[in-house]
Amino acid sequence: MKKTILAIDDFETSRFVLATTLHSKGYNVLKAGSGKEALDHLNGQQIDLIITDYNMPVMNGLELVEKIKSMPQYSKIPIFILSTETRQEIKDKAKDMGVTAWVKKPFVLEKLVTFIERIV
Repeated sequence: MKKTILAIDDFETSRFVLATTLHSKGYNVLKAGSGKEALDHLNGQQIDLIITDYNMPVMNGLELVEKIKSMPQYSKIPIFILSTETRQEIKDKAKDMGVTAWVKKPFVLEKLVTFIERIV
């Protein structure tokens, strides 16, 4: 059975590249352009991994993580944050909230895919 990944980024090109790459590796990919859109996907369907940007308008990645972690069905899902953010206090907060990985942008796509394969 295909694993499902929810990819959230307000930058359309980033979503497209990530989704296209993950589709080519056999994953089902749901895309969202905002935290609110992402929450719409958390409607009871099976999701195996969430990958979100940190810097997004309206709801940043950590605000989204907080909402996800409060949902019993989705609270244990691995979450990756992809970001240009470098402040250690933000990264530490993410870790304390249960974020699985903080991946610095720009990143090597194949290395990210290898890491995803280990997690899911």
